[in-house]
Amino acid sequence: MRKSHTRTGPVSGRRTLLAVVVALAALAAALSWPDRDGPGHTDRTFRVWQWNIAGNALHHGAVDDGLAEAAVDSIRHREADFVSLNEVCRGQFDRMRELLVGSGWPSGRGTFARFAATRAASPGLCGGTGDYGIALFSRDPLGAAREYVLPSDGTAEHRRLLCAALRDESRMKFCTVHITTSNAVVSGVPANVRQLRAVLKVLDGFDAAGQAYIIAGDFNAQPDYARLNAFYAPSASTAANPANTGSHRELDDADKAHCPGYGQWTALGTPGSAPPCGGRAKIDEIFVRESRLAGPYTAVALSVPTSCRGLVRCSDHRALVGTVRLRMP
Repeated sequence: MRKSHTRTGPVSGRRTLLAVVVALAALAAALSWPDRDGPGHTDRTFRVWQWNIAGNALHHGAVDDGLAEAAVDSIRHREADFVSLNEVCRGQFDRMRELLVGSGWPSGRGTFARFAATRAASPGLCGGTGDYGIALFSRDPLGAAREYVLPSDGTAEHRRLLCAALRDESRMKFCTVHITTSNAVVSGVPANVRQLRAVLKVLDGFDAAGQAYIIAGDFNAQPDYARLNAFYAPSASTAANPANTGSHRELDDADKAHCPGYGQWTALGTPGSAPPCGGRAKIDEIFVRESRLAGPYTAVALSVPTSCRGLVRCSDHRALVGTVRLRMP
């Protein structure tokens, strides 16, 4: 039986040489790509769900009128990774946590949920059932959390910025906030501006330490308001949202179908000033550091559920759901 032989002539030699050249070029390109975090960094996609539920103003702390179920049904349907809640009563937070555990989110009381009280329990608050504040949930277990007290607006509410790190990726943080509506001047600066500046200082500190973050909440400011110019990056500037000087993109600011630079409205109430694209106001935002973006991002404002007993609508805000891919530390 004849043995077969592999021939290595000039053509196959050129092919081998070409393959080596291509491989070396690919390696050089990879090595030349800027990587501020060093080798081994990864990209990760997050879906963020933000809702001001009006838990006291409309529901008076109720846990059995369908609000918690409406929220958790939407969270599950949208496959959220991170949930930010504003104007939530402690009992409503506890009920949502129970429902999420039943949906397969991390079990255990402290692993994936955080609550920060901005007003202590009182007879006229949340139906007298407990504290009132802001909260967050994470599909992945959470590690250390911290509450940052924001400058006072002179009212009984002590606003906070609540941030928690992922347990297994401690350099990734999720934050939620509810900024005051007050523009009362304190030491020469409006209260809402003072609070926004305090939030920005914390976020800048995260970035300086090489940490990634997402912040969601009710900022009580429309994107075109001057007090948000220090948040939005210049690249987000449009006719509907000009003069930006910051370092962030908002997950709804690239929505060309609605209002580029501004996004979709989220608040049912009468806006403080006319939105640049008409309609109602957008005051709920989801911000990420522009330098952390690893691809396109999107957001959509959802219809307000009508399933809450005794109410025409479950809230006076629309939930905002965004998807973003970030470069991880």
